[in-house]
Formats: sequence, C-alpha cells, structure tokens
Amino acid sequence: MTATDPLSRLEAALAARAPLVDAAHETAFRLFNGHLEGDPRWVIDAYGRTAVVYRHGQADDADLGAVLETLRAQLPWLATIVVKEREGLYEARRGRIAFQAPGSVGPDTRVSEHGVRYAVDPLLNQDGGFYLDTRELRRWLLDHAEGKTVLNTFAYTGSLGVAALAGGAARVLQTDLNPRFLDVARASTALNGLPVDRRDFVARDFFSFVRGTKLRGERFDIVILDPPFFSSTPRGELDLSRDTTRLVNKVRPLVRSGGTLVVVNNALFLSGAALVAELEALCAGGWMTMETLIGVPPDVKGYPQTRVGEPPVDPAPFDHSTKIAVLGVRHR
Repeated sequence: MTATDPLSRLEAALAARAPLVDAAHETAFRLFNGHLEGDPRWVIDAYGRTAVVYRHGQADDADLGAVLETLRAQLPWLATIVVKEREGLYEARRGRIAFQAPGSVGPDTRVSEHGVRYAVDPLLNQDGGFYLDTRELRRWLLDHAEGKTVLNTFAYTGSLGVAALAGGAARVLQTDLNPRFLDVARASTALNGLPVDRRDFVARDFFSFVRGTKLRGERFDIVILDPPFFSSTPRGELDLSRDTTRLVNKVRPLVRSGGTLVVVNNALFLSGAALVAELEALCAGGWMTMETLIGVPPDVKGYPQTRVGEPPVDPAPFDHSTKIAVLGVRHR
C-alpha cells in the first residue's frame, strides 16, 4: 500500500482523530475530509457510534466496500454506518444504512459536545443534521449567552440556539422554514432539561419572519445569521456568494444597540478576503464593528500531517470555507 493509496489517506486520517474518541462514544466529529485529505470522493463524520459516509462523484461500489471495511476494522466500536450519495435522487442523498452491528437498533439519536446534549437524526436530511464546522461557535455561545436574549435565524435543527440556552441565555427564539427540523431543536432542548416553550420555535419563511419581527419592534442581544448556501421560497431567494450585505441589513434592526450579530457564510467559492471587505464596508459608518473571527476545529479541515489539499478559494483570514464573524451593533 503506497503513501498515495486512498485507503492509506483514510487510515492516516482515522489515526489522527484517535484522541477525539471518547470512552462512551457520545461525541461528534469529522473522521475524514477527503477534499483536503487526499481523496475527494469521501467525507466521513462520526455521530456517537454512527458513521456517516458521503460519497461524492464517481466512486464504485467496490471502492465503497473498501471504505466500509476500513472503517469497521479501524473503528470496531461503530454500530451503524450510513451512506449518503451527494448526487442523485433525494432519497439517496438522505442516506441508507450500509452496516448495522448485531444488536444495534439503528443510527444514534443523540450526541454530546462541551457537556451539552444534542438530538440527531442522520437520516433526516441530506446532511447529518448537526454541523461539525460550527463547534467553536457553539462554544462561543456557551461562553457569551448568559442572561442574553438570542434569535437564531435559519436555525435548522437548532444546535446553536441550544448551546445559547445551555450557556444561560434568558430566552432563545429559533426560527426555520421547516417544522421537522425544529422538532429536533425541541428534542435537544428537552435532552438538557431546559424549558421547551412552543412560542420559541417558529416555522416561518425568513423574510416573512423578519418583516413581522421588525413591525413588532422586537430586538435581541444576540442574533445569529447562518443561512444555507442557496435557498428559494415564494417570499424571496438568497445566494450566499452575493447576498451577505442584504441579509445583514435585514437582521441588523433586530439586534439591540450594544448587541451582537453572528454571521456565518459557508459559500465555498467566496474568498475570506471578499467577505471581510464586504463586512468592513458595512462597518464603515461606525454602527457596526468587527469583534472577532471564530475558527473551525481541526478535525473538520484536516490536520497538518494529513492535509494534502487546499480549498478552491482562499478563506484567509478565516481558517476554513465556513467563515464565522462576530459583529458588534449600535443604533442611533
């Protein structure tokens, strides 16, 4: 097996993640980022005892079988392996169970991170339903949300809002277009013994929600803006490669003066320099300030000893294509 053999790349990546494996197998982390670690056909994540394998492009079933065999040999604690096709019909993208150990009842339904529990459903959608690249943002919310009111827009399964609640937020309002995703957010809230108030989970289109919230004059200490790369509804369309300024201006009035706006942009082909320039232009009037940038954990982007590639567009000064900025907001 040569140094450039794809399975050698995978084995090296798994070895680098060994310190992340907890005794109870309750954590979530990236096992392999093939785009940056030498084999772009695969991205593999761990959710407790469940591995989720994303197959990209042209990889035949023999290649997939070799990957599954390597995972089972190197990680004997795995109970379930889910395979998701990144191309093809929606059901294939949602995934299928490719391996299940005797006695296993299916994919894990909860993980733990920074002492907080999160409900997960690896078969709910075309991704894993719990974004690993925002782990440090959840840590930031745990550390900064105490006593604050928080609005989590494009909440998806609500992990950012749950982190804020676990950090002592006075109130967290989670909003997303899809009520099924908010069901997961409610389950995560309950897992931590936190109060579940149905009024704090609003299934509504972003543009409609923002308009109504402005009309009511509601403001929050922290607003999280973490939209999908692309979305289109009858109320409006967004594309993160060009719409950051428009989206920031939509939610900025919802941030209390002296409050914080967290901006997440995962547009792969938008450079970090371009995003910073856009945010600096928004700050030029003195009503917003760039406070800090939040990085992505090393398992998500690859380690120095395993990483052999770079993103297609330079994310600097961010450290990954998922670019996270914390902005201070003032009003007249």
